[in-house]
Formats: sequence, structure tokens, C-alpha cells
Amino acid sequence: MSNEPITLTAGDAEATVLSGNGGRIGGLRVGGTELLRQGERYGCFPMVPWCGRIRDGRFSDGAVVHQMPLNSPPHAIHGTARDAAWRTARVTADEAVLTYDLTDPWPRPGRVTQVIALTGDALTLTMSVETYESSFPAQIGWHPWFNRTLDGIGVEIGFDPAWQEERGEDHLPTGSRIDPKPGPWDDCFGMPDGVDVTLTWPDRLELKVTSPEQWAVVYDEQEAAVCVEPQTGPPNGLNTLPRLVTPLEPLEATTTWSWRRL
Repeated sequence: MSNEPITLTAGDAEATVLSGNGGRIGGLRVGGTELLRQGERYGCFPMVPWCGRIRDGRFSDGAVVHQMPLNSPPHAIHGTARDAAWRTARVTADEAVLTYDLTDPWPRPGRVTQVIALTGDALTLTMSVETYESSFPAQIGWHPWFNRTLDGIGVEIGFDPAWQEERGEDHLPTGSRIDPKPGPWDDCFGMPDGVDVTLTWPDRLELKVTSPEQWAVVYDEQEAAVCVEPQTGPPNGLNTLPRLVTPLEPLEATTTWSWRRL
């Protein structure tokens, strides 16, 4: 199938899926209002096979140390899949299934599958990484850029994390957990009962970002957008909290954005 933009519709919601541009969600409109920052690097992109930064671009895989390209010097950031064209496996009116086969510079073969499902009041993203060969550590996450303002109304961010990962000067977690601090943030938070963050544009829209996963990076240092990024581990997690993909056990994650008018 081609890499032309895919449009999903359900009720008054419409999502644009860009398989050819990193398997990202290019836009999400509710009642004609665009919720995601526009631009080829924005929307919402999948972070896979890792999330956030890897220190110095290096991670251990058993006794072997692998070097990833330093696309955010001195670190490697946000995986490789966002820079690739994904294959469109299946499309219906309200659902798209995309696949991406891991390749150089990633050292191990594997397949990523992403399911994008739209209803009239929610968008659910599901991703898996599987392998039929050797095991390897991996992470899954999503990096949405939500518009800071809708129709001139600024967003309010509400969440109640159990902890904040202390951030070092190199932007990576130090390994210490601290009490959550007030923003602005470019920080990873722990939510043992699952990610639950509410974005509210007063008198316009409330949007909840939820996930069974226990980590989310919240980034609100940019004027145009705020990011709420559910992920399967903290930044640098390939080194500090590896989740193994094995032939018997894929890595799977999901997140749902649900909204209501105010």
C-alpha cells in the first residue's frame, strides 16, 4: 500500500496518519479544531526501540555495547522509527495498522506493529515489538505535541505522580527519585497505577492521556505545544531498566487519549 496520508474518521473526530513520515499521527481534529502541533517533526511520533535519550548513545546488550548515532549530542534520542517510512498493513474507516522492520543502525532484527484506532471521543495507540531471533532490550513510547492554545485559550496540565526522576545536568535521570517539583518541565514522572494526565483548555476541551505504563515524560518548555509522553521506562532505560524482547515475549504498550467538550 502507498505512503499517502491516511484519514480516519469517527463521529466529529478526524485523525491523519502519516505512515511515510515515521508512522506518526499528523493531526487530530475534534469538531474541526486541531489538537496537535502541525509540522513534519511534530504531530505525535512513536518512540521505538527506545524513548528519550540514551547516555552517549551507548547501551549494553548482554556483553556487547552498541553505539547509536548521536542525533541529540552528546546523546541518542527517541529511537529510529520516527525517521523511517512505515508500511501500511491495513486500513478501515476508523483504524490503521502500520508495521516497521528494525534495521541499521539498530543491531537486532525485529518488527514493530502500531495500531491507531479512533472513536468519536478517543484515540487509542497500541504498539508491539517482536522478534523471532535473538533477544534484545527495547522501549516503547509516544511523543505527542499538543497545541498549547486552542482558539486562544491556554492549556492547564493536571497530574499527580508518585515521584519525579531527578534530572542531571545532562538531562538524564540520575537514578534518584524525588518529590514532584512544579514546572516548567522536561522531566520523567513515575505513576505506579498507570499514566494519567489531564490537559484542560477551560470552557473548550478536556483531554486525558492514560496508559497502563508507569512512566511519562512531561515537556512544557516550548511556547507552541506541550508534550505528555507515556513510555515503558525512563530515559536511558535501555541501560537502567531494560525490558527484553524475546521470541516468546514481545514488548507491548498502549495509550488512550480521551476527550470531552466543556
